[in-house]
Order: sequence, then C-alpha cells, then structure tokens
Amino acid sequence: MRHALLALLLLGGIAAQAYTLEEFTFDSPEQQAEFRELIGKLRCLVCQNESLAGSQAELAQDLRNEVYRMMRAGQTQDEILDFLIARYGDFVLYEPPLKPSTYVLWFGPFVLIGIGAVFMVRALLRKKATPESDITDAERKRLQELLAADGGNTEKSS
Repeated sequence: MRHALLALLLLGGIAAQAYTLEEFTFDSPEQQAEFRELIGKLRCLVCQNESLAGSQAELAQDLRNEVYRMMRAGQTQDEILDFLIARYGDFVLYEPPLKPSTYVLWFGPFVLIGIGAVFMVRALLRKKATPESDITDAERKRLQELLAADGGNTEKSS
C-alpha cells in the first residue's frame, strides 16, 4: 500500500512538471499560430534534437516564456529571432543560415561521406589488384600426402 501511494505521488510530481502550450493565452488564433510557428523554428538548447515546441526541459520552458513575453510586448518574429541568435548563436535555429560559420553544419556530413567513400574504394581496388597466390609445389605434394593418408575419405567417422 505504501509503495502504491509513493508511486502515485511520484507520478503526480512528474505530471505537475510537464509543460504544455495551453498555458499561453493569446488575443487571437493568429497570434497563437505565430507563436507555435516561431517556437517550432527554435531548437531546445538542452535536448538539441527537439524544438522548443516539443521539449519538456526547464530551459525550453524558460525560452518559451521569454518568446511569449516578447510577443506580448509587441516584438516581431524577426526581432525575437535576432535577440535569440545574438544570445545563443545560430545553433538556436533548427535551420541555421548558410554562411561561413555554418559551413561545417551544412557540408560536414557530405565531406565525411566522401572521405569514407574514397577510403572504401581504395581498399577495394587494393584488394582486387593483389593476386591470390597459388600454392607451391611443396604445399601441393603435402596436400596429396595428407589426402592419401586419409584414404581419400573426406568425411569424419563419429
């Protein structure tokens, strides 16, 4: 009974920490849609593979609150994005702009795949160029002796 009560309390505590977007109220559905679109463009700095819209991290909630506050203060999406980029860098964007400081993000995977392909092709060509060596006359004679000693029986008796 104690364990069940403890589990219920823990689950209640976890559920109380879960964040939803319903806590944000707007004057119009357009403002709400704009807010959802904006937090969908932003990356959670803790999770790194989730947007602010989907993350349950406390920092994500803080950033959602900041974006909400800025929107309620009348700032545009561009002003909010500029503020967040100045504070956290291009990493805060799910789709960072193409510029010299983000070339690694955009082209790095292709460069790594290309390097891997070059090494794989080199290894395959090297293996193909190496002829398989035939057995020597001494090895052939030894093999015949072993087969003759076995009596030509290739199956093992149980």
